[in-house]
Amino acid sequence: MNDTRLIYGQPRDTGSFPDAAGPSGEALRGGSDADLLDAYSRTVISVVDAVSPAVVSIAVSATPRGADAPPDGTGSGFLFAPDGYLLTNSHVVQGAHALYVRFMDGSVFEAELTGVDTATDLAVLHVPASGLPYAEIGDSRALRAGQLIVAIGNPLGFDSTVSAGVVSALGRALRSQDGRLIENIIQHTAPLNPGNSGGPLVNSRAQVMGINTAIIMSAQGIGFAVPSSTASYVVSQLLAHGKVKRGYLGISGAARPLDRRLVLHYKLETARAVEVVTVDPGGPASRAGVVRGDIIVGMGGRGIESVDDMHRFLTEWPVQAPADLALLRGKDLVHLTIIPSER
Repeated sequence: MNDTRLIYGQPRDTGSFPDAAGPSGEALRGGSDADLLDAYSRTVISVVDAVSPAVVSIAVSATPRGADAPPDGTGSGFLFAPDGYLLTNSHVVQGAHALYVRFMDGSVFEAELTGVDTATDLAVLHVPASGLPYAEIGDSRALRAGQLIVAIGNPLGFDSTVSAGVVSALGRALRSQDGRLIENIIQHTAPLNPGNSGGPLVNSRAQVMGINTAIIMSAQGIGFAVPSSTASYVVSQLLAHGKVKRGYLGISGAARPLDRRLVLHYKLETARAVEVVTVDPGGPASRAGVVRGDIIVGMGGRGIESVDDMHRFLTEWPVQAPADLALLRGKDLVHLTIIPSER
């Protein structure tokens, strides 16, 4: 029986490839396999030399037992600033009473949790040190399928483990542990194991393109990483507020198909929408006049066809900013003004 469950590195578990070039800088054409392998090796080695000093091992203690006690779980992370700030997965630090960060030189620091965002499976930690080696966070929007990538982490307790592969697909989506959809996930072929979670996925320019987060059980050569474009936004929010501010409407809903006649009559953007199942008394939706049974077809001028569309809207729309809410009530198209509050 095939098992396609996603495995996150639970705490409870104990640039593009450059052309090969000769001395004159001209691309080698028709070079030997040894020449090509050497070019590949040089690229990976240069990336590892540049980024490995910034990669750390994270030991998670669920009880106050001290840094020398066996951890309840381990994971990976990496410094993104010289003053001790590092990035990892939120599931790595979940339920932690204490967090200990070990560097390549063997030094250990107790870390403080700066902020967590379970919706994107990211967390920021801080250690009391400065002048530390750090990795540059790049722009994952520049990635292309087939591009060389390198994963660095501490799988199964083996420190500073390196694996390489290529970007196998872009634009994937995964469910976070709180049920929200993480979009634009990077799928790649660099082998991962439990403990790799939170480690960097790096391009040939030694820029972090993603944060490794999950593998598919029983699959070979399929790993996933949260893109750096998402991480950059989340980091800025966690550093400023300790959390990511997202809007809240005070409703629950379910996707449903629309009557084709209503779609054509009102020239709606989609053939599906979200039916309101419950309305929280006193919430933003209730204050706006939304009632159970209304069918939401648009928010802020955007078509809405799923609960994920609503989550996406609330992540991007400023909290406390009025938005137009388009909904079907019976056969009538109604427009209300709703003001999302902070979640």
